[in-house]
Amino acid sequence: MSGRVGFDCEVLVIGGGIVGLSTAYAITRAAPGTRVVVLEKEPGPGRHQTAHNSGVIHSGVYYRPGSLKARYAVRGSAELVKFCAEYGIAHEVTGKLIVATERDELPRLHALVQRGRENGIPVRELGPAQITEYEPQVRGLAAIHVGTTGVCDFLAVAEQLAESAGATGASVRYDAEVTAVDRRPWGVAVRTAAGDVVRARVLVNCAGLQCDQVARLAGDDPGMRIVPFRGEYYELARPGLVRGLVYPVPDPAFPFLGVHLTRGIDGAVHVGPNAVPALAREGYTWRTVRPAELAGTLGWPGSWRTARKHWRYGAGELHRSLSKRAFATAVRRLLPAVRDTDLRPATAGVRAQAVLRDGTLADDFLIQERPRTVHVLNAPSPAATASLPIGREVARRALAVLGEA
Repeated sequence: MSGRVGFDCEVLVIGGGIVGLSTAYAITRAAPGTRVVVLEKEPGPGRHQTAHNSGVIHSGVYYRPGSLKARYAVRGSAELVKFCAEYGIAHEVTGKLIVATERDELPRLHALVQRGRENGIPVRELGPAQITEYEPQVRGLAAIHVGTTGVCDFLAVAEQLAESAGATGASVRYDAEVTAVDRRPWGVAVRTAAGDVVRARVLVNCAGLQCDQVARLAGDDPGMRIVPFRGEYYELARPGLVRGLVYPVPDPAFPFLGVHLTRGIDGAVHVGPNAVPALAREGYTWRTVRPAELAGTLGWPGSWRTARKHWRYGAGELHRSLSKRAFATAVRRLLPAVRDTDLRPATAGVRAQAVLRDGTLADDFLIQERPRTVHVLNAPSPAATASLPIGREVARRALAVLGEA
């Protein structure tokens, strides 16, 4: 791949999830005529994190004011609702409850009220009687109602982004796993598993669960590793127990929101997720084990530092993974009427959690620029909600690199 034989495109995006496709979509609108190619290793768009989540349009109430997550979520939720309406994608703005069930959660709940207001989000405080007006079966000491939260079909959003980007000149290629990256002063060339070579002036790495590996293929040390966490879900056999979306008060020490109840656009109510280490980057069950990927996780110093710091939390999550009774007990804190038999196994998801060398769980978006390259190395929830503004930001950086070429 060392010879220069002309360019196949100006910008090459690796990863056909919702962030990669939003980036391609944004480039074709910001700079019409720019040739863009998206390479996705799966046979269709959004087959991993995009399609394996609770489908929630997040409001931004949780996120530190001024952080990328806060800015992108607040802006992105409104844009996403508009995008869904424009293209006829199933969605609904339902609002949600965040419920405190223990007294020691009340200060954290009040902090969320303040954080939400600082982020410009309408938040209403509720007492026990008001909770039951929204959710008759839910019990708690206090709650907040966040009116701008909703649900949608994120896979349909990704498919529409691919179609719209394609209609304005981008080429989205599936079954195109990248196996080699050759970066030179003149640009970047990549080779796929099928032996195809694509040459570009600028590379954008939106590979999600594989983003750190792609960074290393390009010769960059990202300073982090993706440690996959599986989120396991159940479906509620009695969906009538829940009207909308019900969340616990999250622990600010973790980038996870806890087990919650989500009525989706299809009317089904999903319960979860927990957060347990996956034994493969695409390990959607305990049976999926990839020794090389597991060795990479165990060989990263940050993994052990995280485990030593948070082993009690992890042990609880693992217990709930192995015991439906324990999972149901956790759910009953919010929804006392739930029985063990009400929980039916549903499809799991895997979160691409960036872990730094010192064991820090990266909690905000992490985007790095290198010669001829933009790496998206951490795109946590609310990445799907915020995909349109994130895509514009990554596109802006890619076009700036292109202008310097």
